[in-house]
Amino acid sequence: MAAISLRALAALAAVLAGAAAAADFRSVGDAPAIGVDAPSLRGKKTYVYGPGYPLEVIINLDGWTKVRDASGDFAWVDDKSFGDRRTVLVKSAVAEVRQAPDDSAPVAFQAERNVLLEWLGPSAPGWARVRLSDGQSGFVKIIQLWGA
Repeated sequence: MAAISLRALAALAAVLAGAAAAADFRSVGDAPAIGVDAPSLRGKKTYVYGPGYPLEVIINLDGWTKVRDASGDFAWVDDKSFGDRRTVLVKSAVAEVRQAPDDSAPVAFQAERNVLLEWLGPSAPGWARVRLSDGQSGFVKIIQLWGA
């Protein structure tokens, strides 16, 4: 029986490790979000995140979410601050957004560092489908993005 328990525990640990490796991201809604140092309205204001800014979810607690931003800083954000639309942030100097998820595909447009793109979903392995605010869309390497 101990061997079965150890195998079950090992399987559970493998599942949890896989879940931990996949980051969860949410984006700020239409209004700026205030980041505070504690999950409370009385927390010290530490950051202001602009509309659409993508944040990595660390933990949820009573209507608050602890997040990490693209700079690696942590804060708590009221859950009401998040929107339904998901965005990503260009982290490379210039990201070439292509017409297909392939390095040899024609470039649809270029996006510079810190440009917000709407996340339309994953594509071929290592690629994401994105859209610029003017409606242009294409495929970009995930490694060039924060929030993917």
